[in-house]
Amino acid sequence: MNIDPPLDDVRAAVARALAEDLGPVGDVTAALVPVDARASADVVARESGVLAGTACATEVFAQLDQRVMIEWSVDDGADLADGTKVGRVSGPLRSILTGERSALNFLCHLSGVATATHRFVVAVSPARVRILDTRKTLPGLRALEKAAVRAGGGTNHRGSLSDFVLLKDNHLVGVGIADAVQRAHAMWPGRTVEVECDRLEQVREAIEAGAAMVLLDNMSPDEVRECVAFVRDSGTPDVFLEVSGGVTLENVASYAGTGADAVSTSVITQSAPALDIGFDIEVGEG
Repeated sequence: MNIDPPLDDVRAAVARALAEDLGPVGDVTAALVPVDARASADVVARESGVLAGTACATEVFAQLDQRVMIEWSVDDGADLADGTKVGRVSGPLRSILTGERSALNFLCHLSGVATATHRFVVAVSPARVRILDTRKTLPGLRALEKAAVRAGGGTNHRGSLSDFVLLKDNHLVGVGIADAVQRAHAMWPGRTVEVECDRLEQVREAIEAGAAMVLLDNMSPDEVRECVAFVRDSGTPDVFLEVSGGVTLENVASYAGTGADAVSTSVITQSAPALDIGFDIEVGEG
């Protein structure tokens, strides 16, 4: 599985980050540093987790000052212990200081996403259930966060509203499930259709209408288990069953044991805490 983020998204996100951080006249503090001063910095993990975001950190200095070089000791997806040296940055001190925060913002946030994802993946590993992300991502950073999910061992759900049809409760206001699924197939032939259901009767209607995926929303593990048993015994065992809503690290194993195919959660992106990573700078090196 390719865990690298799309290069165009990396470049665009980094350009926005640098424009935001540099402001109209650039780094007025770093301008006080002698222009010929050089330095090196170890990039160090200050807690355990999973690494992500190296492409963005590299791109920060590529756009800021190509004289700054980064050598990574480990790749995205690597397990980190407290104190792990992730990489080394060397070059003009001014540029290292100017790019430090933007590079760390990407590394800390995206490694936090990868770490949170990995914890969910480990929690469900006995059941071999996939952990899916959602569209609850920071605006403009979705492709980067979804790459971080992959680095943590998770699987991407829809990247955009164009990927496939997902009929949620608000879409179904005033129209029945069967009618909505039929319209979706007619308008978008060949595209996957998923239906959000919060009770067994809706699951029955969705699979009878030809939905390829069913999202079991805000159900208890026992309710999910009942729906899974119904679908598997209904003659449509290939229908993909996704659990979502109210899933936490504490209860995800219970949902994984129901026989569903996947569990999706926004916790791994929307609520992921940053992983503590820092620069330890040595002036005069590099």
